[in-house]
Order: sequence, then structure tokens, then C-alpha cells
Amino acid sequence: MHHKTFVAVAVGLGLVTLSACGSGSTGTTKAADTKTVTLVSHDSWAASKSVIQDFEKRSGYTVKVLKDGDAGQAVNKAILTKDHPQGDVFFGVDNTLLSRALDNGLFQPYRPKGSDMVVRQYRADEAGHRVTPIDSGDICVNYDKKYFVDHKLTPPATFDDLLEPQYKNLLVTENPATASPGLGFLLGTAAKYGDSGWQEYWKKLKANGVKVVDGWEQAYNQEFSGSAGGRKAKGDRPLVVSYASSPPAEVVYADPKPKTAPTGVAYGTCFRQVEYAGLLSNARNPQGGKALLDFLISEKFQEDMPLNMFVYPVRETAEVPAEFVKYGHQAEHPETMAPDKIAANRDQWVRSWTSLVLK
Repeated sequence: MHHKTFVAVAVGLGLVTLSACGSGSTGTTKAADTKTVTLVSHDSWAASKSVIQDFEKRSGYTVKVLKDGDAGQAVNKAILTKDHPQGDVFFGVDNTLLSRALDNGLFQPYRPKGSDMVVRQYRADEAGHRVTPIDSGDICVNYDKKYFVDHKLTPPATFDDLLEPQYKNLLVTENPATASPGLGFLLGTAAKYGDSGWQEYWKKLKANGVKVVDGWEQAYNQEFSGSAGGRKAKGDRPLVVSYASSPPAEVVYADPKPKTAPTGVAYGTCFRQVEYAGLLSNARNPQGGKALLDFLISEKFQEDMPLNMFVYPVRETAEVPAEFVKYGHQAEHPETMAPDKIAANRDQWVRSWTSLVLK
């Protein structure tokens, strides 16, 4: 059980796996059914049953959740079905894909109660109020502590370090065309080295033996030497692009729990990811959807979220669980990029990256 949960959850944001898309069929909720509110999300969605039940009891709505694959797939599917959406609220569009959702008219305006408690730097679409930030996380290189101790090597700390000869053939990352951690890592290098400099960086990284796989799960659970994952055969790469919250996840799911996390974070390689939710444009139950959005930024949900999805709350008053404080922290100086800059360059950068790194 734990292994499955860990696989689905440790990624926090926008896991890419090859699993079946959302099960629930569309069309089962009749127009008259305003007692059910449907949340559409990606496969990494998770929440404590008791917290959802508390919302249901207080609001009178029953929550139904549809999971539609990884973040990119889920956003694309929501856009394709926007005239007859599968649900009322969509959760899981991040700052790397936000423009695609907004440009395609996915959401209608709603400003949830309590949105003034959301950390200001994460807010987006301030004029239109079509999306509300729900969580944040950092995409960063993780390292296998044991490998570096055994080899008497200092782990890398920055993007520049990854080019050093002692780290040749040690890093595995995800394809930015298919996986959000891969895209975040690419955007981190673009933020760090500039519009022109990032390509030169990737040429050097390729020459230093970076390995590319399609998704997070393959990178982390198959290629990376430091994941517990419950597998007998471990990967042989001690560096992987994952999340700053992966070390706490390793501890929380371990049995017995180690005193310290077996993995560490290269904090000079982080890109800050923010996930948003919004009321779908043609929601069948907009009132229920609004109540659900109020709930997603409530203190109760925000404090429940970290140990379920391994992401950080965006509500200023929400407390972070002890495990997060003890076994990891968010990057103090992550790379960031304005959503409109991402929008203007994302597809072109991914194409350039593909011909540069995969050809």
C-alpha cells in the first residue's frame, strides 16, 4: 500500500505516469443534481477522508473527484471538454501551463472567501480572478546521500556544479515535453542563464552525460539510486530532478522511519512551481464549485495538504507539518519566471531543447 501511495504522491505537483485516465464517466451527473460537486484534477490529487467529509457535512455537497492523468494531460483534456466539462472545479494547472488554460477560456471568474490570506507573490490573474493559488513546491535536483558518502564526493549544489566532470553520467531528468518536473527544470535553467544562455548550458549538460526519461516515476523510482521505492533493483543514477519535498516523503513512507532523510536537495537548482484551481466555465454546479474553492484555501484543507500531496500551503496562516520542518525546507532563492514569459517561450524552448538534447 505505502509504496503505491508514495509513487502517486511524492511528486506532489503534476506527476506524469502512464496510468489509465479518470474513471468516472461524464454525463452521469444530471443537470438537476446540484448536491454533487465534481473536482477534476491530475493523478497526484490526495486529501484526508475526514477533511473532505467535514466539508461535505458543513456544505451539504457530496464531493466527487475525477483524475485525468498527469498535469499536462489533465489540462489538455479540460480544454477539449470545456463546453461540456467533466466537473465544476479544476485543480492542478501550474504556472508553467497557466497561460494555456486562461487563453483557452477554461475558467470563469470567482474570488474565493479567504483569498486575501494567500501569499501575494503566488497570486495570478489579479484582474480576472479566474484562478486561485492552492499550493507551491520546488522542482530541484535531489541526491542520494549514501552514494556521495561512499564515493567521498561532495554533492552538487548549483546548476553550474552539474557540469563538473566528477558528476559525469550521474544525473537523470525528465523530458520537458512530457513531464512537468522536466519542464520546471528547463525553465529553471532558462531563468538562470537567460534566453540565449540556457542552450549552451544544456549542450554542456548533455556532454556531461545527462540521461532523459519520459516521466517522474521512471526517473525517481527506476533510475535514481536513492529512492526507497521498495524495489530490489535500484537505479544507478545518484542525481535526479524531483522536488524539495521528496526527502520528507522518503521519511514519512519509510518503515521503520530513519532519523534523517536518505536523500538531499541541491537548493541551487530549484524552480518554484505554483498550482492553481478555478471554477470551470460551464460548470453544472457553479454554487457547489464556489463552495469547494473556498474550502481549498481554507486553513483546514491547506494544513491537511502537505502530507497528502507533499506540497506547501499558500495560505499565510497555515502551519506546515513537523516532518516538513525537520526533513526538508523550501528553497530560499528559487528560480522563478512570470507566467506570461513562460507563455511566450515555453513551446519554442521545448522544441529547441528536444532537437538539442534528444537528437
